[in-house]
Amino acid sequence: MYKSIVAITLLFCLMSCLDHKNETKIERNPKLELAEAIQADNRLDSVLAKAKKTLKPEDGRFQAGSNYAETWIRDFATFIEVALEVNSPDVIKERLLLFFDFQGEDGNIIDGYTELKNEGGYEYRYSKTAPNYKGHKNTVETDQEASLILAIARYINVTGDTEILNLNKNGKTVLERCAMALNFLKENMYSKKFGLIKGATTIDWTDVQPETIWGVFVTEDTHWCVDVYDNAIYVMAINEYLKWIKQDQEKYKFWTAEKESIKTNVRKHLWDEKRQKFIPHKYLEDSPFSGFDEEEIYYLGGTVYGILAGFLNDDEIEACYKKMLAIKDLSGAMTIAVINYPPYPYKSFANRDTKPYIYVNTADWTWWGGRTIEAMIKTGHLDLAYQEISSFLDRVIKNKGFYEWYSVLDHQPHGSNTFLSAAGALGKAINLMQKEASEITQK
Repeated sequence: MYKSIVAITLLFCLMSCLDHKNETKIERNPKLELAEAIQADNRLDSVLAKAKKTLKPEDGRFQAGSNYAETWIRDFATFIEVALEVNSPDVIKERLLLFFDFQGEDGNIIDGYTELKNEGGYEYRYSKTAPNYKGHKNTVETDQEASLILAIARYINVTGDTEILNLNKNGKTVLERCAMALNFLKENMYSKKFGLIKGATTIDWTDVQPETIWGVFVTEDTHWCVDVYDNAIYVMAINEYLKWIKQDQEKYKFWTAEKESIKTNVRKHLWDEKRQKFIPHKYLEDSPFSGFDEEEIYYLGGTVYGILAGFLNDDEIEACYKKMLAIKDLSGAMTIAVINYPPYPYKSFANRDTKPYIYVNTADWTWWGGRTIEAMIKTGHLDLAYQEISSFLDRVIKNKGFYEWYSVLDHQPHGSNTFLSAAGALGKAINLMQKEASEITQK
């Protein structure tokens, strides 16, 4: 009898231990705990609501921010998804299609447009089909054409309105005009030396070249180069365009081959295997810089877009994220959104206001932070994304707005306090994060 009681007791103890072990395992499921923490974080809802409010301007216009009179295409491509949540699709579509009114005969796309009364010192172009506006193009950049295609794609993804591609815009369909834009890059901005899209020398995604004071226009002094940002956004645009032309086998085959060629040549010429980072620039001839090793500089924007464009494997992506975290600590920044590090030395640029840790030379930009969080989520790093979004949320709430950039030295905000791209990028990241968390808890 005693032996039976002992055996039964031991059995109950074993079952109890197993039940407790299973309960502990469920309670300590880190993925579920993370998802529940995200869902319980009211800061995400608060900042998303603020982003939506920012992206529903009272005047119905979408200037880049309170300090700007222009509506820029790469900004539009950044905030369009969140803007569509709070604006009529027809309003967004109308504003988006305006860019095609100023498209060049060779397919080039303007940077932005503004009302006739505004003056920003650019070389303007005019259109009979958009008589109330004028457009301008920063010729040092090579991202306008790809940005417009991405904006069209994101509009379609949110609204389901594929008919926009068939709309007649000044004698050509929108799809035909997107093809013209891609062909412009292939025919006019292609470096045979590297097999990549070229551009003027700027810091990462920015629009200021070192040779001239203002720095937004190509001149005889421009130093041409290839970089990862221009080529990554080009590949991202091609990926979207391929979805639209599946029935045209000849075009589909051509652009698929082009995409693969760009990816191969990025790896060949721009990925630094030893440093596990992208090389800032490879020059067609010579560099405008001297006295320092430019290849030591890390570019955030190009890296993030390189990840989203599929240029890197999982181990390389991990290395990039570790580098971003290290730079945040080394620079003293609040967030991982430091656009370049270390900074270019003082007097590297003709514009002496391009000082280290100011504006486009090692500052902290929320709109690139939002894209970085997006990349982390899409590459399976939700835990890291949630960890790193925290400081973005806190400072938006503290400063009551989406500022253009922050100093890494004193953490003070600068520029427009209603920077639409910051609202759009961070808002999109929050949407993705909450969606991912919801899917985890529903399993």
